[in-house]
Amino acid sequence: MALYKTLTISNETKVFIWKIEESIDELKSEILLTENSETRLNSMKSDLHQKGFLSIRHLLKEVNLTDADLQYDEFGKPHLNDNRFISITHSFNYTAIIYSTETEVGIDIEKQRDKILKIAHKFTPFEEYKTIANHDALIRKLTIVWGAKESLYKIYGKKKLLFLHHIYVEDFSFDDEKTIGKIRFNGEESSYSVAFLEFEGFTCVFAY
Repeated sequence: MALYKTLTISNETKVFIWKIEESIDELKSEILLTENSETRLNSMKSDLHQKGFLSIRHLLKEVNLTDADLQYDEFGKPHLNDNRFISITHSFNYTAIIYSTETEVGIDIEKQRDKILKIAHKFTPFEEYKTIANHDALIRKLTIVWGAKESLYKIYGKKKLLFLHHIYVEDFSFDDEKTIGKIRFNGEESSYSVAFLEFEGFTCVFAY
């Protein structure tokens, strides 16, 4: 089985990334699904979505969790009991979780694609990035910003939060591999650490 990378943020917070290289039958082995999860799996039309769903359950085993430990609220946010926190992401042949016994967490994996240039104005003041002349660097930077905002959105976990107006990401250089993200909503502000890594044309960003 293909655990691709493990990142230790602290003793209480860790990230696990899976590279999907197995068949559905291989991924079904050694995991037990609840009846509800079995129904969800069977309703998925795409093999890739099924593989993503199953590989997440293998990642849960890395922190001694099972499918039954995972509960979802009305907004689709995953929850654990006993003051434990988790966030989940899936993009093409990669899945990941961030798990913490200390703090709320969020994670996102994105493939680096030109498509992000078309939607950039919807999630960030695009003029901030017009000084980046290199096409690939611009895509990389925007993908990190999107992933950061997606991670923060997952932490907040409710609707009505707008990427452009309520979630802020401080500027950073690629070498930093980290920045600060802020949620400003309903007169309140909360601040989070954000870190990122890039591999094989993908970007993983997580907030905590």
